[in-house]
Amino acid sequence: MLNQSIFGEIYQSLKSAGFKKLISLIVIALLLVSLVALWENKKESNWNNIEGGATIVSKELPKVALISLAKAASPDKTRNEVTVYNQNLALVKEYRTMDLSSGNNIIKYVDVASQIDPTSVMFRDPKSQNTVVVEQNYEYDLVSSDKLLDKYLDKEITVTSDNESFTGRLLSHSSGITLQTQEGVVVLNNVKKIEYPDAAGLLTKPTLIWQIYTDAGGSREVETSYLTGGMSWKANYIATIDQSDSKADIKGWVTVENNAGTAYPDAKLKLVAGDVNRVYAPQPYNIAGMPVPEATTVPLAGAPPGFMQEGLFEYHLYTLQRPTTLNNNEIKQISLLSADNVPAKKEYSYDGAWNGDKVRVMLNITNSEKNGLGMPLPKGVIRVYKADSDGQLQFLGEDSIDHTPKDEKLRINIGNAFDIVGKRTLTDREGLGSYGNRESYSIELKNHKSEDVKIIVTEHFYGNWQIIKASEQYTKKDANTIEFEVNVPMDGTKTITYTVETRYQ
Repeated sequence: MLNQSIFGEIYQSLKSAGFKKLISLIVIALLLVSLVALWENKKESNWNNIEGGATIVSKELPKVALISLAKAASPDKTRNEVTVYNQNLALVKEYRTMDLSSGNNIIKYVDVASQIDPTSVMFRDPKSQNTVVVEQNYEYDLVSSDKLLDKYLDKEITVTSDNESFTGRLLSHSSGITLQTQEGVVVLNNVKKIEYPDAAGLLTKPTLIWQIYTDAGGSREVETSYLTGGMSWKANYIATIDQSDSKADIKGWVTVENNAGTAYPDAKLKLVAGDVNRVYAPQPYNIAGMPVPEATTVPLAGAPPGFMQEGLFEYHLYTLQRPTTLNNNEIKQISLLSADNVPAKKEYSYDGAWNGDKVRVMLNITNSEKNGLGMPLPKGVIRVYKADSDGQLQFLGEDSIDHTPKDEKLRINIGNAFDIVGKRTLTDREGLGSYGNRESYSIELKNHKSEDVKIIVTEHFYGNWQIIKASEQYTKKDANTIEFEVNVPMDGTKTITYTVETRYQ
């Protein structure tokens, strides 16, 4: 409070000296200066008491008074990096330019993914370690008709129904619009238009509201990373086999799907192949920052610029060597690999216990450098084609493959052979008391093709078993499986018989 008596005495003394008009102006100026000083002190005191929601403290603030609160701003994106996983997960790294004032700043970080995990957000200012996020709020209450109605409960709006407008306090909107007007309560069902004073603070895009402290103001590019759902990728392969069924041209494609709720223009795209462990509530993973000792990159076959592959922890990382735009609600395909004349082997497989009379056709390919491949193949679907007599490609079948390291075999199930059938028959059973039995089987294979074929016959056993006799040589694959490899002549039949004794004690 100003001491008005002191100003009064000063005024009377100067008045008696004959400076009435001049002194009046001076007194008025002093009063104004005092009032402005009082207002500034009060405003600074209020600004230093900022309330917020969830708090993330990444570093203890220096023990100095906050200088000022910068005007809320929305920084612009300068570049993006997106690492996509197979499991509806992506790690987004964004770089945006911010104008920060020394002290406390409020920043609206807009246009983030709508499926962002707010607990995974990481912020870094490369130019200053003393730039930290003090508080963070994730606001996803986006503008919609229902949200606006919720926000305006007990507030005044104008509703047009049947060409008549009503203005009043909104009481309910669960079953029609209920307004308290000056004439009384009205319920409006045939609503044509609703007018609101404003958007009630709702946002048009998901937004992070940050309270950022820095001791060095100015413009700088900051790095923000976060995990989000709504993004995934998979590999698709096309194998075209030659007329002899002994070689295949293999093309690989990456399919990236973005349903995260925002676009990433000119992004540096990376893909992780592997099964990353996750908990129900996503936790922040700094996977992209893990050191990879002595990591080597191997260019995939195909025209550059394509993907480069390297080891990442116990996974494999594929990095696109050019920027690409990932639009929201978009499926994008990018070439992954190309390999021609890869040796392939067609195989007929019969498992009567599981497939009845069907003989499966398999295509075996070894993922080796010698065969023109030799890089880790991400899991996906492989489709097989072959040209007909007119030179037109025809679809033969498809199968899914798992993540396949180099030098491992791909065994692709194409379908069932039309001209080869099998029949498995239990021909005899004899009990061995209460502890087992003896069974005899006959497996008949018929080949209606105009060429000889080789068929691998698989049989399964359980308990303590032993083959007593067999008409053909067999190989024991594991504790429960044997395989016969037999040749069946063209338009001919081959029969395998064997007897097995099984004991359960």
